[in-house]
Amino acid sequence: MLKPLIYTDALRKTYIMGKEEVHALKSISIEIQANEYVALMGPSGSGKSTLMNLLGCLDTPTSGEYILNQQQVSLLDDAALANIRNREIGFVFQTFNLLPRMTATDNVALPLVYAGKSKKLRQERAEYVLSMVGLADRMDHRPNELSGGQRQRVAIARAIVNEPSIILADEPTGNLDTKTSHEIMAVFEKLNNAGNTVILVTHEPDIAEHAQRVITLRDGLIATDVLKN
Repeated sequence: MLKPLIYTDALRKTYIMGKEEVHALKSISIEIQANEYVALMGPSGSGKSTLMNLLGCLDTPTSGEYILNQQQVSLLDDAALANIRNREIGFVFQTFNLLPRMTATDNVALPLVYAGKSKKLRQERAEYVLSMVGLADRMDHRPNELSGGQRQRVAIARAIVNEPSIILADEPTGNLDTKTSHEIMAVFEKLNNAGNTVILVTHEPDIAEHAQRVITLRDGLIATDVLKN
């Protein structure tokens, strides 16, 4: 029996706001296998962003268990979580988060700098993944010389340059028009077909349609978990 890439058991997250307790996640138990393509959906306040932060090791649960790639991460300290993030998770954000003075290649190579890789390897790997996302002719361009869709492709290339276990995309088409959104979703589909595990956070049903499995949250609980044929 294959062990899941992601396993959570009764994951809870409570925030203290003044004298009030806010139960953002009440009890989330999920399993996600390697190479799945999952969309996390739900209205604002449903807990999907909190769950993404926990899955992405950006935050720790109040209680419950989280095992990522057979490592218990729910008990780790900040330094250990940072190490897991760098090694296991590639993030794609709505706002691209690119450094404006750097070329596409240098932006993509950044995670490899933190990983201590040689300049030659960084250059080769960055050029390879930029070609993968269709930007072989834009490697020396800075973000302000690229369209929104091209900038998101650079962000995706940066997310996969370290060969992470998971690509975690938070509203990755939120700042893009419909045509560009579909082009970006095609990139995620290509990555998933190549063996990458993709978890997509979105509130747009047409974007979630691209995933093979849709988990919907409501009031900090899983409302539905639908696997498409």
